[in-house]
Amino acid sequence: MLIRKDYFDNGSLMGIWKMDESIDELLKLFPPSIRSEADNYINSIGSKRRVIEWLSTRIMLFELLGEIKIIQNHEDGRPYLADNSYHISISHTKDHAAILLNKVYPVGIDIEIKSDRVEKLAYKFISENEYIDPEKKILHQLLHWSAKECMFKLINAQGIDFKKHLFIHKFTPSQNGIITATEYRTKETRTYNLHYEIHPEYVLTWVVDTLKN
Repeated sequence: MLIRKDYFDNGSLMGIWKMDESIDELLKLFPPSIRSEADNYINSIGSKRRVIEWLSTRIMLFELLGEIKIIQNHEDGRPYLADNSYHISISHTKDHAAILLNKVYPVGIDIEIKSDRVEKLAYKFISENEYIDPEKKILHQLLHWSAKECMFKLINAQGIDFKKHLFIHKFTPSQNGIITATEYRTKETRTYNLHYEIHPEYVLTWVVDTLKN
């Protein structure tokens, strides 16, 4: 079910989908004219979760735009629309999916379920020079991961090391705000302002590269 549809001043369109439907329920919502695409995917994938994610994102895209768009993937897995009408970024987590669209600017979005699992992995993607609030440790670590996932999706480069190439400038988590982050993987060494929100079940981050078109 589409639980959020937001337009932003920079021309972006965001959608959040609550994945609480069964495969059969999702198929009833799927555009009939491209139903064969869904059937082919279902027959080729053994994972029920992946099928639900696949169906949910395509139905959400249809509900956001009111027209059928075909999502394809580059060799590195990044999604794009077959007609190139929008830049698109997609993210999934437990029970939720997110899409960010913009006709002009590249975009990145990430949604992450709240979990303490991130604490065991933090050493792999947070450097000793990045600040973590000890009173909000797990939440802060999760926001670091989510923000870096957004940057990874936005930057068109191979071999990105989250710990070495992506730096989150000091901030203290609140309910929502801006995360400033710098990438050191490309020659441009760009700095971005990412938006973030903290929800009861998940955290959400997104970025729009308004300097690039």
